[in-house]
Amino acid sequence: MDIKPLFGLGGVLIAAMTSEFNDQVAAIALRDVSGALGISHDSQTWIESLYVSAQIVGMAFSPWLLVTFTLRRWTIFAIALCGTSSMLIPFSPNIEAIYALRLLQGLAGGLIIPLLMTTALRVLTPNIRLYGLAVYALSATFTPALAATLSAFWTDMVGWRFVFFQTIPLCSLAGVLVWYCLDQDQPKYERLRMLNWRGALLLVTGTGALSTLLYQGDRLDWFNSSLICVLALVSAIAIPLFLVNEWFHPLPFLKLQMLGRRNIAYGALGLFIFLIIGQSGSSVPLRYLQDVQGYRPVQSNLITLEIAAVQLAMLPSMALLLDYKWVGPRVVSLIGLAMILASCIGSSFLTVYWNRDQFYLWQLFQAVGQPMVIMPLLMMTTNSVTNPAEGPFAAALVNTLRAVAEATSVWLLALIDRWRGALHFNRIIDQAGQDRWRVIQGNQVLPQYPPPLTPDGHPRMPNSLRAFGHAVEQQVAILSRSDTFLILGALTVCMMVVVMTLPVRTVPPRVLFTKR
Repeated sequence: MDIKPLFGLGGVLIAAMTSEFNDQVAAIALRDVSGALGISHDSQTWIESLYVSAQIVGMAFSPWLLVTFTLRRWTIFAIALCGTSSMLIPFSPNIEAIYALRLLQGLAGGLIIPLLMTTALRVLTPNIRLYGLAVYALSATFTPALAATLSAFWTDMVGWRFVFFQTIPLCSLAGVLVWYCLDQDQPKYERLRMLNWRGALLLVTGTGALSTLLYQGDRLDWFNSSLICVLALVSAIAIPLFLVNEWFHPLPFLKLQMLGRRNIAYGALGLFIFLIIGQSGSSVPLRYLQDVQGYRPVQSNLITLEIAAVQLAMLPSMALLLDYKWVGPRVVSLIGLAMILASCIGSSFLTVYWNRDQFYLWQLFQAVGQPMVIMPLLMMTTNSVTNPAEGPFAAALVNTLRAVAEATSVWLLALIDRWRGALHFNRIIDQAGQDRWRVIQGNQVLPQYPPPLTPDGHPRMPNSLRAFGHAVEQQVAILSRSDTFLILGALTVCMMVVVMTLPVRTVPPRVLFTKR
Protein backbone atom coordinates (compact mmCIF):
# COMPACT_ATOMS: atom_id res chain seq x y z
CA MET A 1 0.00 0.00 0.00
CA ASP A 2 1.25 3.50 -0.85
CA ILE A 3 1.86 5.35 2.42
CA LYS A 4 1.87 8.80 0.82
CA PRO A 5 -1.93 9.24 1.08
CA LEU A 6 -1.65 8.32 4.77
CA PHE A 7 0.48 11.41 5.34
CA GLY A 8 -2.19 13.38 3.52
CA LEU A 9 -4.78 11.93 5.90
CA GLY A 10 -2.52 13.00 8.76
CA GLY A 11 -2.56 16.54 7.38
CA VAL A 12 -6.36 16.57 7.30
CA LEU A 13 -6.38 15.21 10.88
CA ILE A 14 -4.11 18.06 12.04
CA ALA A 15 -6.39 20.56 10.32
CA ALA A 16 -9.50 19.02 11.94
CA MET A 17 -7.88 19.10 15.37
CA THR A 18 -6.88 22.73 14.80
CA SER A 19 -10.46 23.66 13.96
CA GLU A 20 -11.65 21.92 17.14
CA PHE A 21 -9.06 23.85 19.14
CA ASN A 22 -10.42 27.07 17.62
CA ASP A 23 -13.80 26.13 19.03
CA GLN A 24 -13.07 24.52 22.38
CA VAL A 25 -9.90 26.34 23.48
CA ALA A 26 -11.41 29.72 22.65
CA ALA A 27 -14.61 28.83 24.54
CA ILE A 28 -12.70 27.84 27.70
CA ALA A 29 -10.40 30.88 27.50
CA LEU A 30 -13.22 33.25 26.55
CA ARG A 31 -13.22 35.09 29.89
CA ASP A 32 -9.51 35.86 29.63
CA VAL A 33 -9.78 36.84 25.97
CA SER A 34 -12.83 39.02 26.65
CA GLY A 35 -11.06 40.75 29.52
CA ALA A 36 -8.01 41.45 27.38
CA LEU A 37 -10.10 42.82 24.52
CA GLY A 38 -12.62 44.68 26.73
CA ILE A 39 -15.63 42.59 25.67
CA SER A 40 -18.74 42.50 27.88
CA HIS A 41 -20.54 39.31 28.94
CA ASP A 42 -23.44 39.75 26.54
CA SER A 43 -21.09 40.36 23.62
CA GLN A 44 -18.96 37.31 24.39
CA THR A 45 -21.99 35.02 24.19
CA TRP A 46 -22.32 36.04 20.54
CA ILE A 47 -18.70 35.05 19.92
CA GLU A 48 -19.59 31.43 20.75
CA SER A 49 -22.99 31.53 19.07
CA LEU A 50 -21.73 32.86 15.74
CA TYR A 51 -18.98 30.24 15.59
CA VAL A 52 -21.38 27.31 15.99
CA SER A 53 -23.90 28.77 13.54
CA ALA A 54 -21.25 29.07 10.85
CA GLN A 55 -19.85 25.64 11.70
CA ILE A 56 -23.19 23.92 11.06
CA VAL A 57 -23.44 25.59 7.65
CA GLY A 58 -19.86 24.65 6.77
CA MET A 59 -20.36 21.00 7.70
CA ALA A 60 -23.37 20.72 5.41
CA PHE A 61 -21.72 22.55 2.48
CA SER A 62 -18.22 21.10 2.58
CA PRO A 63 -18.81 17.58 1.15
CA TRP A 64 -20.70 19.02 -1.84
CA LEU A 65 -17.99 21.58 -2.52
CA LEU A 66 -15.08 19.15 -2.19
CA VAL A 67 -16.55 17.01 -4.96
CA THR A 68 -16.88 20.11 -7.14
CA PHE A 69 -13.43 21.62 -6.51
CA THR A 70 -11.55 18.36 -5.64
CA LEU A 71 -10.53 17.16 -2.23
CA ARG A 72 -7.00 18.56 -2.25
CA ARG A 73 -7.87 22.08 -3.44
CA TRP A 74 -10.87 22.43 -1.18
CA THR A 75 -8.91 21.20 1.85
CA ILE A 76 -6.12 23.70 1.16
CA PHE A 77 -8.69 26.50 0.90
CA ALA A 78 -10.37 25.51 4.17
CA ILE A 79 -7.02 25.30 5.98
CA ALA A 80 -5.99 28.73 4.69
CA LEU A 81 -9.31 30.24 5.80
CA CYS A 82 -8.94 28.64 9.23
CA GLY A 83 -5.42 29.95 9.79
CA THR A 84 -6.02 33.45 8.43
CA SER A 85 -9.25 34.12 10.33
CA SER A 86 -7.73 32.90 13.62
CA MET A 87 -4.50 34.84 13.24
CA LEU A 88 -6.31 38.16 12.70
CA ILE A 89 -8.64 38.05 15.74
CA PRO A 90 -6.11 39.47 18.28
CA PHE A 91 -5.61 42.47 15.99
CA SER A 92 -9.32 43.25 15.59
CA PRO A 93 -10.08 46.97 15.99
CA ASN A 94 -13.65 46.50 17.26
CA ILE A 95 -16.24 43.92 18.27
CA GLU A 96 -17.81 43.87 14.81
CA ALA A 97 -14.51 42.72 13.29
CA ILE A 98 -14.26 39.99 15.93
CA TYR A 99 -17.77 38.80 15.06
CA ALA A 100 -16.91 38.68 11.35
CA LEU A 101 -13.66 36.79 11.92
CA ARG A 102 -15.33 34.40 14.33
CA LEU A 103 -17.95 33.64 11.68
CA LEU A 104 -15.19 32.87 9.18
CA GLN A 105 -13.40 30.80 11.79
CA GLY A 106 -16.53 28.73 12.44
CA LEU A 107 -17.17 28.33 8.73
CA ALA A 108 -13.60 27.09 8.23
CA GLY A 109 -14.00 24.61 11.09
CA GLY A 110 -17.22 23.31 9.59
CA LEU A 111 -15.58 22.96 6.19
CA ILE A 112 -12.62 20.99 7.53
CA ILE A 113 -14.12 18.38 9.85
CA PRO A 114 -16.19 16.48 7.21
CA LEU A 115 -13.06 16.29 5.06
CA LEU A 116 -11.48 14.02 7.65
CA MET A 117 -14.16 11.33 7.35
CA THR A 118 -14.28 11.69 3.56
CA THR A 119 -10.50 11.36 3.26
CA ALA A 120 -10.42 8.35 5.59
CA LEU A 121 -13.12 6.55 3.59
CA ARG A 122 -11.30 7.32 0.34
CA VAL A 123 -7.70 6.63 1.33
CA LEU A 124 -8.04 3.57 3.55
CA THR A 125 -8.83 0.11 2.24
CA PRO A 126 -11.46 -2.03 4.03
CA ASN A 127 -8.66 -3.93 5.79
CA ILE A 128 -7.65 -0.84 7.77
CA ARG A 129 -10.80 1.29 7.58
CA LEU A 130 -11.45 0.88 11.30
CA TYR A 131 -8.16 2.61 12.05
CA GLY A 132 -9.25 5.49 9.85
CA LEU A 133 -12.44 5.74 11.87
CA ALA A 134 -10.29 5.87 15.00
CA VAL A 135 -8.47 8.81 13.42
CA TYR A 136 -11.82 10.56 12.88
CA ALA A 137 -12.89 9.76 16.44
CA LEU A 138 -9.84 11.65 17.71
CA SER A 139 -11.44 14.89 16.55
CA ALA A 140 -14.64 14.09 18.45
CA THR A 141 -13.27 12.82 21.78
CA PHE A 142 -9.53 13.46 22.12
CA THR A 143 -9.35 17.05 20.86
CA PRO A 144 -12.16 18.53 23.03
CA ALA A 145 -10.64 16.88 26.11
CA LEU A 146 -7.19 18.29 25.32
CA ALA A 147 -8.62 21.79 24.82
CA ALA A 148 -8.72 22.61 28.55
CA THR A 149 -5.01 21.88 28.91
CA LEU A 150 -4.11 24.00 25.90
CA SER A 151 -6.33 26.81 27.15
CA ALA A 152 -4.60 26.73 30.55
CA PHE A 153 -1.18 26.71 28.93
CA TRP A 154 -1.85 29.68 26.66
CA THR A 155 -3.73 31.90 29.11
CA ASP A 156 -1.77 31.25 32.31
CA MET A 157 1.74 30.57 31.03
CA VAL A 158 2.30 32.08 27.57
CA GLY A 159 -0.25 34.72 26.59
CA TRP A 160 -3.90 34.90 25.58
CA ARG A 161 -3.05 35.77 21.95
CA PHE A 162 -1.68 32.28 21.44
CA VAL A 163 -5.23 30.94 21.81
CA PHE A 164 -5.47 32.12 18.19
CA PHE A 165 -1.81 32.08 17.09
CA GLN A 166 -1.61 28.32 17.76
CA THR A 167 -3.23 27.75 14.39
CA ILE A 168 -0.28 29.17 12.44
CA PRO A 169 2.16 26.24 12.81
CA LEU A 170 -0.60 23.62 12.80
CA CYS A 171 -2.28 24.93 9.65
CA SER A 172 1.10 25.35 7.94
CA LEU A 173 2.04 21.72 8.61
CA ALA A 174 -1.42 20.49 7.61
CA GLY A 175 -1.33 22.47 4.36
CA VAL A 176 2.09 21.08 3.38
CA LEU A 177 1.03 17.48 4.04
CA VAL A 178 -2.21 17.86 2.11
CA TRP A 179 -0.57 19.62 -0.84
CA TYR A 180 2.19 17.08 -1.35
CA CYS A 181 0.50 13.85 -0.26
CA LEU A 182 -3.10 13.89 -1.49
CA ASP A 183 -3.79 13.07 -5.12
CA GLN A 184 -5.25 15.76 -7.35
CA ASP A 185 -8.60 14.77 -8.90
CA GLN A 186 -10.35 16.33 -11.84
CA PRO A 187 -12.66 19.15 -10.77
CA LYS A 188 -16.32 18.97 -11.68
CA TYR A 189 -17.20 22.58 -12.29
CA GLU A 190 -20.30 21.56 -14.23
CA ARG A 191 -21.96 20.86 -10.86
CA LEU A 192 -22.05 24.62 -10.28
CA ARG A 193 -24.76 24.89 -12.93
CA MET A 194 -26.95 22.76 -10.65
CA LEU A 195 -26.06 24.67 -7.48
CA ASN A 196 -28.69 24.12 -4.83
CA TRP A 197 -29.06 27.84 -4.10
CA ARG A 198 -32.53 27.46 -2.58
CA GLY A 199 -31.27 24.80 -0.18
CA ALA A 200 -28.23 26.94 0.69
CA LEU A 201 -30.43 29.92 1.56
CA LEU A 202 -32.79 27.80 3.67
CA LEU A 203 -29.90 26.07 5.42
CA VAL A 204 -28.16 29.31 6.38
CA THR A 205 -31.43 30.86 7.55
CA GLY A 206 -32.83 27.84 9.39
CA THR A 207 -29.75 26.49 11.13
CA GLY A 208 -28.48 30.00 11.92
CA ALA A 209 -31.78 30.83 13.61
CA LEU A 210 -31.88 27.48 15.45
CA SER A 211 -28.33 27.62 16.81
CA THR A 212 -28.73 31.26 17.86
CA LEU A 213 -32.00 30.34 19.55
CA LEU A 214 -30.31 27.53 21.50
CA TYR A 215 -27.34 29.66 22.52
CA GLN A 216 -29.10 32.93 23.35
CA GLY A 217 -32.47 31.67 24.57
CA ASP A 218 -31.63 31.35 28.25
CA ARG A 219 -29.85 34.73 28.41
CA LEU A 220 -32.79 36.52 26.72
CA ASP A 221 -35.46 34.73 28.82
CA TRP A 222 -36.69 32.57 25.96
CA PHE A 223 -40.12 33.44 24.59
CA ASN A 224 -40.37 36.58 26.67
CA SER A 225 -37.92 37.98 24.10
CA SER A 226 -39.22 39.11 20.71
CA LEU A 227 -35.89 38.10 19.10
CA ILE A 228 -36.21 34.53 20.36
CA CYS A 229 -39.81 34.36 19.11
CA VAL A 230 -38.72 35.49 15.64
CA LEU A 231 -35.81 33.02 15.58
CA ALA A 232 -38.11 30.16 16.61
CA LEU A 233 -40.57 31.05 13.86
CA VAL A 234 -37.84 31.33 11.23
CA SER A 235 -36.26 27.99 12.17
CA ALA A 236 -39.66 26.26 12.35
CA ILE A 237 -40.40 27.36 8.76
CA ALA A 238 -36.96 27.23 7.12
CA ILE A 239 -35.69 23.86 8.39
CA PRO A 240 -38.70 21.76 7.20
CA LEU A 241 -38.58 23.57 3.84
CA PHE A 242 -34.86 22.81 3.62
CA LEU A 243 -35.45 19.11 4.29
CA VAL A 244 -38.16 18.94 1.63
CA ASN A 245 -35.93 20.74 -0.84
CA GLU A 246 -33.03 18.33 -0.15
CA TRP A 247 -35.27 15.31 -0.66
CA PHE A 248 -36.30 16.31 -4.16
CA HIS A 249 -33.23 18.20 -5.41
CA PRO A 250 -31.12 16.24 -7.95
CA LEU A 251 -27.83 17.40 -6.38
CA PRO A 252 -28.52 18.06 -2.67
CA PHE A 253 -26.17 19.04 0.12
CA LEU A 254 -27.69 16.35 2.38
CA LYS A 255 -28.81 13.13 0.75
CA LEU A 256 -31.64 12.34 3.14
CA GLN A 257 -32.49 9.12 1.30
CA MET A 258 -29.40 7.57 2.89
CA LEU A 259 -31.21 7.69 6.24
CA GLY A 260 -33.36 4.90 4.85
CA ARG A 261 -30.39 2.62 5.47
CA ARG A 262 -30.65 1.38 9.01
CA ASN A 263 -26.95 1.63 9.76
CA ILE A 264 -26.71 5.28 8.76
CA ALA A 265 -29.93 6.25 10.56
CA TYR A 266 -28.71 4.42 13.65
CA GLY A 267 -25.30 6.07 13.45
CA ALA A 268 -26.70 9.57 12.97
CA LEU A 269 -29.09 9.22 15.93
CA GLY A 270 -26.55 7.46 18.12
CA LEU A 271 -23.76 9.96 17.45
CA PHE A 272 -26.11 12.88 18.11
CA ILE A 273 -27.08 11.53 21.56
CA PHE A 274 -23.55 10.39 22.36
CA LEU A 275 -21.96 13.75 21.56
CA ILE A 276 -24.46 15.54 23.80
CA ILE A 277 -23.59 13.16 26.63
CA GLY A 278 -19.84 13.27 25.99
CA GLN A 279 -19.49 17.04 25.57
CA SER A 280 -21.74 17.80 28.53
CA GLY A 281 -20.16 15.15 30.74
CA SER A 282 -16.69 16.60 30.19
CA SER A 283 -17.68 20.23 30.66
CA VAL A 284 -19.83 19.88 33.80
CA PRO A 285 -16.89 19.02 36.14
CA LEU A 286 -14.97 22.01 34.77
CA ARG A 287 -17.94 24.28 35.37
CA TYR A 288 -18.35 22.97 38.92
CA LEU A 289 -14.68 23.53 39.74
CA GLN A 290 -14.80 27.00 38.21
CA ASP A 291 -18.10 28.19 39.71
CA VAL A 292 -17.98 26.53 43.15
CA GLN A 293 -14.29 26.06 43.95
CA GLY A 294 -12.95 29.02 41.97
CA TYR A 295 -10.49 26.99 39.91
CA ARG A 296 -8.56 28.44 37.00
CA PRO A 297 -8.14 26.30 33.84
CA VAL A 298 -4.55 25.55 34.84
CA GLN A 299 -5.87 23.95 38.05
CA SER A 300 -8.76 21.96 36.55
CA ASN A 301 -7.37 20.83 33.21
CA LEU A 302 -5.91 17.59 34.56
CA ILE A 303 -9.30 15.88 34.75
CA THR A 304 -9.93 16.40 31.03
CA LEU A 305 -6.28 15.68 30.21
CA GLU A 306 -6.91 12.26 31.73
CA ILE A 307 -9.68 11.69 29.17
CA ALA A 308 -7.44 12.84 26.32
CA ALA A 309 -4.56 10.56 27.35
CA VAL A 310 -6.81 7.52 27.62
CA GLN A 311 -8.26 8.18 24.13
CA LEU A 312 -4.83 7.80 22.54
CA ALA A 313 -4.61 4.25 23.85
CA MET A 314 -8.27 3.22 23.69
CA LEU A 315 -9.22 4.30 20.16
CA PRO A 316 -6.63 2.16 18.28
CA SER A 317 -7.28 -0.66 20.77
CA MET A 318 -10.99 -0.55 19.96
CA ALA A 319 -10.19 -0.58 16.22
CA LEU A 320 -8.04 -3.70 16.73
CA LEU A 321 -10.70 -5.39 18.88
CA LEU A 322 -13.62 -4.66 16.57
CA ASP A 323 -11.69 -6.02 13.61
CA TYR A 324 -12.39 -9.54 14.93
CA LYS A 325 -15.62 -11.02 13.63
CA TRP A 326 -16.47 -12.69 16.92
CA VAL A 327 -16.50 -9.37 18.80
CA GLY A 328 -20.01 -7.94 19.05
CA PRO A 329 -20.09 -4.16 18.54
CA ARG A 330 -23.39 -3.96 20.40
CA VAL A 331 -21.82 -5.62 23.44
CA VAL A 332 -18.84 -3.26 23.29
CA SER A 333 -21.21 -0.28 23.02
CA LEU A 334 -23.30 -1.43 25.97
CA ILE A 335 -20.21 -1.91 28.15
CA GLY A 336 -19.00 1.56 27.19
CA LEU A 337 -22.40 3.10 27.92
CA ALA A 338 -22.51 1.28 31.26
CA MET A 339 -19.18 2.88 32.17
CA ILE A 340 -20.44 6.32 31.14
CA LEU A 341 -23.60 5.71 33.19
CA ALA A 342 -21.44 4.75 36.20
CA SER A 343 -19.47 7.98 35.68
CA CYS A 344 -22.66 10.06 35.68
CA ILE A 345 -24.11 8.37 38.75
CA GLY A 346 -20.85 8.55 40.69
CA SER A 347 -20.33 12.21 39.83
CA SER A 348 -23.87 13.07 40.92
CA PHE A 349 -22.85 12.59 44.59
CA LEU A 350 -20.68 15.71 44.52
CA THR A 351 -20.70 18.00 47.56
CA VAL A 352 -19.09 21.28 48.54
CA TYR A 353 -16.04 19.33 49.69
CA TRP A 354 -15.32 17.90 46.24
CA ASN A 355 -12.34 19.20 44.33
CA ARG A 356 -10.34 17.98 41.34
CA ASP A 357 -9.20 14.77 43.07
CA GLN A 358 -12.72 13.39 43.54
CA PHE A 359 -13.41 13.54 39.79
CA TYR A 360 -10.43 11.48 38.64
CA LEU A 361 -12.04 8.07 39.13
CA TRP A 362 -15.35 8.98 37.52
CA GLN A 363 -13.69 10.75 34.61
CA LEU A 364 -11.62 7.61 34.07
CA PHE A 365 -14.89 5.71 33.58
CA GLN A 366 -15.91 8.39 31.10
CA ALA A 367 -12.57 8.19 29.30
CA VAL A 368 -12.71 4.41 28.88
CA GLY A 369 -16.39 4.35 27.96
CA GLN A 370 -16.33 6.98 25.19
CA PRO A 371 -14.09 5.05 22.71
CA MET A 372 -16.10 1.88 23.39
CA VAL A 373 -19.22 3.72 22.22
CA ILE A 374 -18.02 5.89 19.35
CA MET A 375 -15.94 3.25 17.53
CA PRO A 376 -18.80 0.70 17.14
CA LEU A 377 -21.10 3.58 16.16
CA LEU A 378 -18.76 4.73 13.39
CA MET A 379 -18.15 1.18 12.22
CA MET A 380 -21.84 0.36 11.93
CA THR A 381 -22.57 3.71 10.28
CA THR A 382 -19.98 3.29 7.54
CA ASN A 383 -20.90 -0.34 6.86
CA SER A 384 -23.57 0.97 4.49
CA VAL A 385 -21.13 3.22 2.58
CA THR A 386 -20.13 0.77 -0.14
CA ASN A 387 -19.31 3.29 -2.87
CA PRO A 388 -16.55 5.92 -2.36
CA ALA A 389 -18.81 8.42 -4.13
CA GLU A 390 -21.24 8.12 -1.19
CA GLY A 391 -18.56 9.06 1.34
CA PRO A 392 -19.15 12.84 1.11
CA PHE A 393 -22.91 12.40 1.57
CA ALA A 394 -22.39 10.22 4.66
CA ALA A 395 -19.89 12.74 6.02
CA ALA A 396 -22.39 15.57 5.50
CA LEU A 397 -25.18 13.78 7.37
CA VAL A 398 -23.05 12.66 10.31
CA ASN A 399 -21.11 15.89 10.77
CA THR A 400 -24.04 18.28 10.39
CA LEU A 401 -25.77 16.49 13.25
CA ARG A 402 -22.49 16.59 15.15
CA ALA A 403 -22.46 20.39 14.96
CA VAL A 404 -26.13 20.60 15.94
CA ALA A 405 -25.33 18.37 18.93
CA GLU A 406 -22.84 20.94 20.19
CA ALA A 407 -25.47 23.67 20.20
CA THR A 408 -27.99 21.28 21.75
CA SER A 409 -25.64 20.39 24.61
CA VAL A 410 -25.23 24.10 25.43
CA TRP A 411 -29.01 24.53 25.42
CA LEU A 412 -29.51 21.43 27.59
CA LEU A 413 -27.03 22.56 30.25
CA ALA A 414 -28.52 26.05 30.33
CA LEU A 415 -32.04 24.62 30.61
CA ILE A 416 -31.07 22.34 33.50
CA ASP A 417 -29.33 25.18 35.32
CA ARG A 418 -32.34 27.42 34.85
CA TRP A 419 -35.10 25.01 35.86
CA ARG A 420 -33.38 22.94 38.52
CA GLY A 421 -31.44 25.94 39.83
CA ALA A 422 -34.66 27.93 40.33
CA LEU A 423 -36.28 24.93 42.06
CA HIS A 424 -33.38 24.40 44.46
CA PHE A 425 -33.04 28.11 45.19
CA ASN A 426 -36.74 28.43 46.08
CA ARG A 427 -36.62 25.36 48.30
CA ILE A 428 -33.49 26.44 50.16
CA ILE A 429 -34.81 29.97 50.73
CA ASP A 430 -38.19 28.58 51.79
CA GLN A 431 -36.61 26.22 54.33
CA ALA A 432 -34.33 28.99 55.60
CA GLY A 433 -37.35 31.27 56.04
CA GLN A 434 -39.34 28.64 57.93
CA ASP A 435 -36.41 28.03 60.27
CA ARG A 436 -35.34 31.65 60.37
CA TRP A 437 -34.52 31.90 64.09
CA ARG A 438 -31.95 29.13 63.84
CA VAL A 439 -30.61 29.55 60.31
CA ILE A 440 -30.60 33.32 59.70
CA GLN A 441 -31.31 35.24 62.91
CA GLY A 442 -30.78 33.85 66.38
CA ASN A 443 -28.32 32.63 68.94
CA GLN A 444 -25.23 30.68 67.87
CA VAL A 445 -26.45 27.07 68.32
CA LEU A 446 -23.58 25.42 66.43
CA PRO A 447 -20.22 27.22 66.71
CA GLN A 448 -19.13 26.20 63.24
CA TYR A 449 -22.38 27.46 61.60
CA PRO A 450 -23.28 30.83 63.17
CA PRO A 451 -26.39 32.60 61.79
CA PRO A 452 -25.57 35.74 59.82
CA LEU A 453 -27.75 37.95 62.09
CA THR A 454 -27.91 38.29 65.85
CA PRO A 455 -31.29 37.95 67.63
CA ASP A 456 -31.78 41.73 67.48
CA GLY A 457 -31.33 41.73 63.67
CA HIS A 458 -27.81 43.16 63.42
CA PRO A 459 -25.13 41.50 61.27
CA ARG A 460 -23.04 39.11 63.34
CA MET A 461 -19.98 40.24 61.39
CA PRO A 462 -19.38 42.54 58.41
CA ASN A 463 -20.92 41.21 55.17
CA SER A 464 -22.39 38.19 56.96
CA LEU A 465 -25.63 38.31 54.95
CA ARG A 466 -23.64 38.50 51.73
CA ALA A 467 -21.66 35.43 52.83
CA PHE A 468 -24.92 33.61 53.59
CA GLY A 469 -26.24 34.47 50.13
CA HIS A 470 -23.02 33.19 48.58
CA ALA A 471 -23.42 29.92 50.51
CA VAL A 472 -26.97 29.55 49.17
CA GLU A 473 -25.80 30.20 45.59
CA GLN A 474 -23.02 27.66 46.08
CA GLN A 475 -25.44 24.97 47.21
CA VAL A 476 -27.78 25.73 44.32
CA ALA A 477 -24.89 25.29 41.89
CA ILE A 478 -23.88 21.99 43.49
CA LEU A 479 -27.41 20.58 43.42
CA SER A 480 -27.91 21.72 39.82
CA ARG A 481 -24.67 20.04 38.72
CA SER A 482 -25.74 16.87 40.51
CA ASP A 483 -29.06 16.92 38.64
CA THR A 484 -27.19 17.49 35.39
CA PHE A 485 -25.21 14.28 35.88
CA LEU A 486 -28.40 12.35 36.63
CA ILE A 487 -30.10 13.70 33.49
CA LEU A 488 -27.05 12.76 31.41
CA GLY A 489 -27.29 9.32 32.97
CA ALA A 490 -30.93 9.09 31.86
CA LEU A 491 -29.87 10.01 28.31
CA THR A 492 -27.26 7.27 28.49
CA VAL A 493 -29.95 4.76 29.42
CA CYS A 494 -32.01 5.94 26.43
CA MET A 495 -29.03 5.35 24.18
CA MET A 496 -28.58 1.86 25.62
CA VAL A 497 -32.16 1.11 24.61
CA VAL A 498 -31.41 2.37 21.07
CA VAL A 499 -28.32 0.15 20.85
CA MET A 500 -30.25 -2.93 21.94
CA THR A 501 -33.32 -2.44 19.75
CA LEU A 502 -32.21 -1.10 16.34
CA PRO A 503 -31.29 -3.85 13.83
CA VAL A 504 -28.01 -2.97 12.07
CA ARG A 505 -25.12 -4.74 10.40
CA THR A 506 -22.32 -5.39 12.86
CA VAL A 507 -19.72 -7.10 10.66
CA PRO A 508 -16.21 -5.54 10.51
CA PRO A 509 -15.52 -3.71 7.20
CA ARG A 510 -12.70 -6.14 6.38
CA VAL A 511 -15.12 -9.09 6.46
CA LEU A 512 -18.09 -7.23 4.97
CA PHE A 513 -16.31 -5.93 1.87
CA THR A 514 -14.42 -9.19 1.32
CA LYS A 515 -17.77 -10.98 1.01
CA ARG A 516 -18.95 -8.46 -1.55
